[in-house]
Amino acid sequence: MSQATEPPILRRRKNDLPDDIVLNILTRLPAKSVIRFRCVCKPWNSSITTSYFISTHLNNFAHAHDTDTDNDNGDGYIIHMPRHTLAMNSSNRPVCTVALDRTFDRIFEIEIPFDLPSVLSKIVGSCNGLLCLATSTNVIYLWNPSVRKFKRLPDPCLGNLGIVTLGFAYHSENNDYKVLRVLCRPWMRPNVPDDIEVYTLSSDSWRRVGMSLRANVKVFDNSFLLLSGALHWISRVGEGEEEHKFELIMSFDVNSEEFRMLRMPDGAMSIERFQTFLASFKGKLAFLTFGQSEQRGGYQYSIWVMREYGVLESWNKLFVVPLERLAVCIAFTMCGSLLTHCLRTNNQEQKFVLIDTETLHEKDFDIQQPLCVANFMESLALLDGANMVSY
Repeated sequence: MSQATEPPILRRRKNDLPDDIVLNILTRLPAKSVIRFRCVCKPWNSSITTSYFISTHLNNFAHAHDTDTDNDNGDGYIIHMPRHTLAMNSSNRPVCTVALDRTFDRIFEIEIPFDLPSVLSKIVGSCNGLLCLATSTNVIYLWNPSVRKFKRLPDPCLGNLGIVTLGFAYHSENNDYKVLRVLCRPWMRPNVPDDIEVYTLSSDSWRRVGMSLRANVKVFDNSFLLLSGALHWISRVGEGEEEHKFELIMSFDVNSEEFRMLRMPDGAMSIERFQTFLASFKGKLAFLTFGQSEQRGGYQYSIWVMREYGVLESWNKLFVVPLERLAVCIAFTMCGSLLTHCLRTNNQEQKFVLIDTETLHEKDFDIQQPLCVANFMESLALLDGANMVSY
């Protein structure tokens, strides 16, 4: 991304209010309002589109978002879209829904402005209001609905012969964005290491990176979690000649591009489980498992949280959420709402249930198919970017 420079509005002295105060006010307004104010005059437009203004605006709103999360007032937002992009509107394009984090109550819908040439598509991740979307055919887009701009990424250099997992992250040191792409070939013998490449927005290109760890570490998760400046995912490690396997958490530091291993919570892997995944709970790393409960015929979600990031001894089991039916977790929000897909059985139809993990209050959710869910905020990201498509 371009280096932050002082906006022209700070070099003007013709306003009734001092220019620095005007600029400060503008950086605290919602993104859509700021976009409209670009039409006021050329100096305002020039100031608003500088990387300095965009970064300041982002910092103001990111701080407000973090404060909301700490205060637990439920003012966060999520965005979701169907995994099967057959739920089209009249223009035959998928629609994303912005909703409240805690309740999933719909606020508004946004039509995706580009074609997704695949029935299966997903939201890879969300950073600073910028969304990364990908199809099962590995077509990848970056999109900011607030500024109505998007970009299709160039084709990766490693090809598609394997199981592909993607992660999306913000590079804070360079004010840049990266896409991590891991290509796994678990069927190959002898074992070969996963191939890894990184896309950087500022250079608009892919490059290969090496994992200076064991060659027998394999991706075991289909999604990456961005937290504390690193992408996290569950991997499976094989040891010894008989390939004894165990699972751990891998992390990729976005700034240094170094890999790290984190141990699972003690006792989390000793129980029979049907689902494991990582999530963020109030800004902390969370690990969730779904399996049978001690009560015969019942099920439960167990949720561990790492109270101090990187300190393995700080894992703490916070919640146990009982369920009567076999289910799959679709999303676990920052404030602790668990969206589950209760599967169809012989005498019960499928349904989607939103559960508050602290109160165990359940709310039936009126959707017809599984969703991809990500955190959402308005921002000006991509406003100063080159080679973007506006709509």
